Amino acid sequence: MSGVAPALLRPATWRDIPGMLAVERAAFPDEPWDEAGLWAELASRPRRAYVVAAREGQQGHEGIEGYAGLDVAGDVADVMTLAVHPGSRGGGLGSSLLGRLHDLARGAGATSVLLEVRSGNEVARRLYAAHGYGLVRTRERYYRSGEDALVLRKELHP
Repeated sequence: MSGVAPALLRPATWRDIPGMLAVERAAFPDEPWDEAGLWAELASRPRRAYVVAAREGQQGHEGIEGYAGLDVAGDVADVMTLAVHPGSRGGGLGSSLLGRLHDLARGAGATSVLLEVRSGNEVARRLYAAHGYGLVRTRERYYRSGEDALVLRKELHP
């Protein structure tokens, strides 16, 4: 998309919730988080940290192309979610969001990161493998659809 400013990562604000919700619904149409869930996640700060990827010069929820969230409790951090709008995929945005979560986790003193991913989400699984995540275990029939969740872990290095 020539002529379109690249997405910049910044902390999420309450004003971003409509844009985050739009990305959520587009990225996960079968089981999206709802608005109340996103409000609850942002209300859980400082333990939770959320970042959005927004086009430069855009204010509020306009221009949000993706977002990601992290929960830090001691030396282990959990990726709560990572979503990229389908129209913004393939340009490294997911990798940038995940890298920012790793930086936030390190900054909060975490030494490892855990996450859950749908067993059938090959794109996400490749992203996580490229960032050094390994399989810990499988949670059978974890999602409402009956699909398994893979629990992955990455050791953080200073």
